[in-house]
Amino acid sequence: MGPSAAPMSLQFAPITSALALLAFAAACAPGPASSRARDADPNHGRELAQAAGCGACHVVPGIEGSPGADQIGPPLAGFFRRASIAGMLPNTPDELLNWLRAPQSLKPGNAMPDLGLSDADARDIAAYLYLIR
Repeated sequence: MGPSAAPMSLQFAPITSALALLAFAAACAPGPASSRARDADPNHGRELAQAAGCGACHVVPGIEGSPGADQIGPPLAGFFRRASIAGMLPNTPDELLNWLRAPQSLKPGNAMPDLGLSDADARDIAAYLYLIR
């Protein structure tokens, strides 16, 4: 394979990422949270998820430390296909941002800790979650 002959999946990865981010932004519009989706950075989201220790409880593609068989939270591959978050919230960008910011206020006593994420950090992590396959 020559230098310009990248595998087909790699050739379309930037396009797929861009489309997913557009869908993420569009799903938040036109409500008051629509500005929350602007300028989301999934690469920064992956770094934040790593630093926050998401891999301690979830199997997350691209995140080190994923626990495997003794996971506490669900695996997050294919998150974009899920109908709900925490079994009770519709899987929409706004609900995901609310969940990432304050899971204990939405479902008190659940295993997901409040991580003290800023809105910008939650937005970036959400963008990453919607992109991982």
